[in-house]
Amino acid sequence: MHTGRLDLVPLRVEHAEEMAVVLSDPALHAFIGGPPETPQALRSRYQRLTAGSPDPAVSRLNWVIRLRDETCLVGTVQATISFSPHDPVAEIAWVVGTPWQGRGIAGEAARGLVEWLGRQRVRTVMAHIHPGHRSSAAVATAAGLTPTDEWHESEIRWSRNLRR
Repeated sequence: MHTGRLDLVPLRVEHAEEMAVVLSDPALHAFIGGPPETPQALRSRYQRLTAGSPDPAVSRLNWVIRLRDETCLVGTVQATISFSPHDPVAEIAWVVGTPWQGRGIAGEAARGLVEWLGRQRVRTVMAHIHPGHRSSAAVATAAGLTPTDEWHESEIRWSRNLRR
């Protein structure tokens, strides 16, 4: 996938080394939890992610975000698609490394992902955002999602219907 400034590249195990640096700021993990992962731990996680979902009714899709002008990785986007006969739903998430935040990268990547999901016949896109995470709320808004009254594990569910 491509947007104005970004390439969304399917995640590979080989991205672990560079992504460990991108995700190394402990402050970045305030909302996503846990400490920054070592390259080895990230490599193991990426091996699990690239192996795919064991459930045939669920697809787990992951991309790294490459900032084209700087030719470097700056974050990730992901979509977990649950298939049902009438209503495929995608739960999305994103993270952009601290040095690249505040430049609209996460919003651009999330918009590109949502547009791609619409072409895949996904009906509903949702994200779960901590109520205190204003920057993630701004990203969700940029991608056309709106907050709902539903909560999931202390986070607000945001949603967008792609089929009207």
